Amino acid sequence: MAKTIFITGASSGIGKATALFFAAKGWKVIATMRTPGMAQDLIHENITFLPLDVTNIDSINVAVKAAVSMGKVDVVVNNAGYGTVGPLEGTSDEELHRIINTNLVGVIQLTKAFIPHFRENKAGTFITISSIGGLVAYPFFSLYHATKWAIEGWTESMAFELNRLGIQIKTVQPGPTKSEFVGRSLVIPEHPSYEHLFEGFRKMFFSKEVLDNMAAPETVSEVIYEAATDGQNRLRYLSGPVANSEYESRLALGAQEFHNHADKVYLG
Repeated sequence: MAKTIFITGASSGIGKATALFFAAKGWKVIATMRTPGMAQDLIHENITFLPLDVTNIDSINVAVKAAVSMGKVDVVVNNAGYGTVGPLEGTSDEELHRIINTNLVGVIQLTKAFIPHFRENKAGTFITISSIGGLVAYPFFSLYHATKWAIEGWTESMAFELNRLGIQIKTVQPGPTKSEFVGRSLVIPEHPSYEHLFEGFRKMFFSKEVLDNMAAPETVSEVIYEAATDGQNRLRYLSGPVANSEYESRLALGAQEFHNHADKVYLG
């Protein structure tokens, strides 16, 4: 019998690639997004669409109820994400709340809503798309890091609660990935006091060379598939050479030396 995966933020990027990847593997896919009408290129016999705004608890409850009414859900992928890179002083309160509500609160609330279903089945896997930015830190990503580091700690703690119920909970840490995250899902706040410092950082971090060498979202989908099917109570799955090398460098250098190195590289 085909297994079922529920994916948030499936209209583009990693979510879209993962929906198509699992559908091609014969899984039943419940692809969720704010506006399902945007997903014409996701039409597939194994894919069902549901509307979902992860920042709205009523929307979460309606989507989860609809999903479990279709039958057993085996894997939930928390993929919907939002990013901001720039000086905190230039970030609006609206942007601050949006990134925390999308990347952290929405993940927690969706997971909580699915736990009874997994607990009753004594099985199920939660996979949250974190980031190498959940394990290391770079300049001007403070709010993004705040959400991703929080997801890592939350997941570790939740594993104590869930593993003994037969439920797995994991994170995937992609490195730089070609997706619309760098476009429509990325906000760049500005502030005149940091203009020169941020412009130097932006030229390096978002250079054509860096953007051209980003991994395809399908490479992350392969890692998500491994996390969904390996049967292991394993917390983390790094995706791509950049994520692996950066994390290995932080472990080898230690937190302070890695920070000092990043300061010199990105800020001169």
